[in-house]
Amino acid sequence: MRFGVITFPGSNCDQDMIYVLEHIMGLTVERLWHKETDLKGVDFVVLPGGFSYGDYLRSGAIANYSPIMKEVMHHANRGGYVLGICNGFQILCESQLLPGTLLHNDHQKFMCKNTFLKAANNASLINQKVDVNTVLKIPIAHAEGRFYAPEDLLNEIVANDQVIYHYCDEAGNISPESNPNGSVQNIAGVCNAERNVFGMMPHPERAADPELGNTDGLKILEGLLEDLV
Repeated sequence: MRFGVITFPGSNCDQDMIYVLEHIMGLTVERLWHKETDLKGVDFVVLPGGFSYGDYLRSGAIANYSPIMKEVMHHANRGGYVLGICNGFQILCESQLLPGTLLHNDHQKFMCKNTFLKAANNASLINQKVDVNTVLKIPIAHAEGRFYAPEDLLNEIVANDQVIYHYCDEAGNISPESNPNGSVQNIAGVCNAERNVFGMMPHPERAADPELGNTDGLKILEGLLEDLV
């Protein structure tokens, strides 16, 4: 199983993800540049966090037109696995590989802090190994992280168990007070209907190294890979 991490102009979490995959998890990683038109045979593509193209227009809007995204879309449509984190999530929504969109935080401020998450279900690779009663502490860092979908689409996403994580408080309560950005129904991440494309705003790669004193993110990443490697 080979992993590819894409770097766009303005990516700033690509090296964090590469470090965690290679040095913490011992996996093989291919560095992919946004202008390339070949995924180099990787099985799993990761779109990292950052500020691709300076977040001009809308976050992820310009990166969606990078040459490599055509290959990412072909890969996903063939059933290949794709994970987008933060800006990567925004890009996947712009490319319509994931449903919904990410709007400006309801308080109109950039937010960088630890948040708490709970798996919404165990229906997908990215949450199948995470107990739904377990609270994870995972950092966020975004200004446009408010997940939104119109009511009919939202009902479909929920009914199909495509919500993968909810924001909650330290005790596991899902409430308006534990919602850091105004996301509808406290949604922190979703997957596609086929369950091979995943997106989340929180950064599990920033909570995956014992040196940082928090490895809750590894529970997500290791569970995601358990049935693949």
